[in-house]
Amino acid sequence: MTVFDDLVGQDHAAAVLSRAAAAAGEVVAGGRGAGMTHAWLFTGPPGSGREEAARAFAAALMCPDGGCGHCDQCHQMLIGSHPDLETVRPEGLSYSVRQTRELILRAAGAPTQGRWRVILFEDADRATEAAANALLKAIEEPPPRTVWLLCSPSPDDLMITIKSRCRLVTLTTPATEAVAHVLATRGNVPPDIATFAARAAQGHISRARALALDEDVRRRREAVLAIPRSLTGVGECVSAAERLVKTAEDEAAAATAALNENETSELRKLYGEGSTGKGLNRGLVRGGAGALKELEDRQKSRATRLKRDSLDAALLELVSFYRDVLAMQFGAEVELANDDLRFDLDQLARSSTPEETLRRIDAIMQCRERLAANVNPQIAVEAMMLALRP
Repeated sequence: MTVFDDLVGQDHAAAVLSRAAAAAGEVVAGGRGAGMTHAWLFTGPPGSGREEAARAFAAALMCPDGGCGHCDQCHQMLIGSHPDLETVRPEGLSYSVRQTRELILRAAGAPTQGRWRVILFEDADRATEAAANALLKAIEEPPPRTVWLLCSPSPDDLMITIKSRCRLVTLTTPATEAVAHVLATRGNVPPDIATFAARAAQGHISRARALALDEDVRRRREAVLAIPRSLTGVGECVSAAERLVKTAEDEAAAATAALNENETSELRKLYGEGSTGKGLNRGLVRGGAGALKELEDRQKSRATRLKRDSLDAALLELVSFYRDVLAMQFGAEVELANDDLRFDLDQLARSSTPEETLRRIDAIMQCRERLAANVNPQIAVEAMMLALRP
């Protein structure tokens, strides 16, 4: 067993990273370590396991045996508790230059326990232009034992100057059979449910796991995929848009409510709320008003991001539905992501033309672009629903 065993369907990437980890060991021992570099870029479609691959590589860098998977170094890196691992997860719409500069200062320190200091930057594509410029300077001249691991859906999502200074690790969409096997053998999921979840998730591992284990997730998918047959008039289109946006808002609120409360409570305590002593409580809380405002802004940005992510996931479900319709219209012998809805697919395939299906797919993709450009979600989704109407 090694730390790379959990990289589903990524044999080539695992081999590359394993060789690089061995080269890193040569560097530590004073050798040349050909194949090892201080900046890596992990790219691949959503669900391909970018962060998992980066974390496994980080463990292999720390492990004396190149990622055995059972020593303390591997265990701490894989669960994220190693003192020489800095994990960055942009929770809001973007990652600011101030946050990046703070990160660079922390990255400049020498390793305390391990052989390297590893900075794992998830969703590096969310860095603002100013933040990316600051990051570039750190990657160009890194400390001798600091390794940057950047994750992004596509190399083109990052500045070309950053991309050119990183070694690229490209991950692919895992096959349905590979994902189903992992669900069945490691998650004790019945084979038929594992196959359904893997197929419906189109290789997105975490999405497949959620579909297999969470009935609420399956119900939400069913509700989204019932939209095409419900769009019989303008009123139905508006209602469908309202339901979709409301569901995304509710999911974002549920995901952030407890976290927001805890963060606000901790910050208020930090600034002295509830302390005793004449004038102490008032003065410290007033001094923390700016910090509280900054926290509220971050929380709003995180909620907006979660809402957009939820909406985008629903839109991608619709894209998969119409893609299956198009495949049936052309008689293509491909795996249908929504094979469990074959009757609905067949009905729509017979009652429409491939040109109409393509226009509907274009309408969904345009809605995604509008949401990314900060268009009002209700307006964007309503326009899409009207375009999807038969």
